Amino acid sequence: MNKLLLFSLWAIATSALSVNLDQPTTVKETKKENISKTEVTKDPIRELYNEMKLSNVLKFEAFEQAMQGYNQIHPKNQDIITVIDFTLPSTEKRMFVLDLKAKKLLFHNIVSHGRNSGEKYATSFSNKHGSFQSSLGFYLTQETYNGGNGFSLRLNGLEKGINDQARPRAIVIHGADYCSTDVIKSTGRLGRSYGCPALPRELTKPIINSIKGGTLLYIYSQNKEYIASSKMIKKITPNQPENTMIAAQQEEETSHGKAIMN
Repeated sequence: MNKLLLFSLWAIATSALSVNLDQPTTVKETKKENISKTEVTKDPIRELYNEMKLSNVLKFEAFEQAMQGYNQIHPKNQDIITVIDFTLPSTEKRMFVLDLKAKKLLFHNIVSHGRNSGEKYATSFSNKHGSFQSSLGFYLTQETYNGGNGFSLRLNGLEKGINDQARPRAIVIHGADYCSTDVIKSTGRLGRSYGCPALPRELTKPIINSIKGGTLLYIYSQNKEYIASSKMIKKITPNQPENTMIAAQQEEETSHGKAIMN
């Protein structure tokens, strides 16, 4: 009987020792598995955004959506991409010309929106002739010409039903006297165009010469109709951090009218 009891105690002690010895191996394997998962889920768009030091300059969501379209469209000139952020008021610099090859910001400047898109904020968008509104989405820059507004750049809207009437509507990039800091000081906002992204006169030539000839332009706005209609961007952006600055802008924008697209 004593022998049987001693044998049972020995078996229990051996079993407990075996579990303790095996535990570190299991922990190590778990750590290795977690490291592998982290490596697989690296976001190249986020990495590029960080490398270009854009966190205090351009909203990540705007950059991410622009790059999603860029990766599908494969523009002729892949070095340059332009983003216009219409969640910002016209009093702020909301045009960003990015050199993806050199990984730097080339231009950061004010830009006008269409006269019927809103006052200080662009909140209404259209693809219709005679609307005098801006159109959202992706464009390719085309040829330059000299017209009534001086040196100008034609745009080809790439999204059917959203901005594909840009060229027939003569939506171009051009300079304008009403797009200046002096106008902001006197009126509290920029002057507005017939739907074109108009630039300050002194920046027209350097910007147009930098982005002409088949670069991608993305006009961004947190517009639910556009997001639902566009085939270029993901409908839900995963792992997107909350942005209090965006939330504050949305609250102010609500007082000026909800963003709509027609």
